[in-house]
Amino acid sequence: MFLNQVGTILEPQHIVASCSQIENKFYSTMNSDIYCDLSHLGLISVCGPDKSEFLQGQLTCDVRQVAMDNSLIGAYCDYKGRVLTCFRLFQCGENYYMELPRLLVQPTLTRLRKYILRAKVTLEDASDILVRIGVVARTHDIHLLMDKEITSGIENMPVNGVRHTDNLTLIRLPGSIHRFELHCLLKELHYVWSSLEAANITPVGAESWRLLDILAGMPIVYPQTMEAFLPQMLNLHLLDGISFHKGCYVGQEVIARTQYLGKIKQRMLLARVDSPTPPCPGDLLFQYEAESIQNEAESIQSVGRLADAARHPDGGYAVLGVVLKHSAENGILQLGRRPGGPILHLMPLPYGLE
Repeated sequence: MFLNQVGTILEPQHIVASCSQIENKFYSTMNSDIYCDLSHLGLISVCGPDKSEFLQGQLTCDVRQVAMDNSLIGAYCDYKGRVLTCFRLFQCGENYYMELPRLLVQPTLTRLRKYILRAKVTLEDASDILVRIGVVARTHDIHLLMDKEITSGIENMPVNGVRHTDNLTLIRLPGSIHRFELHCLLKELHYVWSSLEAANITPVGAESWRLLDILAGMPIVYPQTMEAFLPQMLNLHLLDGISFHKGCYVGQEVIARTQYLGKIKQRMLLARVDSPTPPCPGDLLFQYEAESIQNEAESIQSVGRLADAARHPDGGYAVLGVVLKHSAENGILQLGRRPGGPILHLMPLPYGLE
């Protein structure tokens, strides 16, 4: 965890105290300026003269649109079009970087390396080379906290936009709030972290950042949901995460056929749920009609599953669920197989559905 490497936090008791402080400030997530150690996310560096062509044949997004000032989200799929991981792709210097859950870095590297063949491409785990910090700036002028060269006019920075200095890379994330990622070399960590700390911005833990991703409708695939979804089920076609014009890539035939034949029967929805136990990615969702609810012994086939879940400061959990469209429009969705389980209360996503 990068937090452990900040120069002012070296002794174990200080680390424990800091982590406890972060946990106690979870309730600041929804209304305060916050910053977060993003060590739970990893990076894959992609370099070499053939890097663009190689990635273009592997990923759902149009790699040609990635530039020094623009990043993209996308998916890496198997040949059946099922998502193995979601990622953010950005350029820094001569390299591309894929940001994805750290647990999926090594499986993704192993699979991608099988397809390099004669391409002049090098893939490496860069998770410990660049530090990642998330920042939400609702009220603070972020240029007072960081290098003005990179933050001037930041309020007009486009979603997925990228800025660089010699020491920092700044990425604007989707969503209705001003949310950013800062990437820097490890040697710059103390400066960045100290600047945020000095501004009295609230430090929070990874679950707070996960909650903000969920509320922004940003899909993440975890080990328990690998190969569970087509990319359109995760709304990636609504987030510029799929190109239907760039040509062939792994899984493209299935993904394109599904799109053009209108066979996407499931979509990702945002909801709140009060559950006595924490919901988890991969948990099944069910629909019950009024007459079925009267029979507690009756169970009905699953109509979807959770893609993500996180505690909400106002109580219960915020979740992203991939659900049959018909069931979402016409039934009661709940966790658990038996009637009377926790009910999902649907919320609007911050972007329009088809």
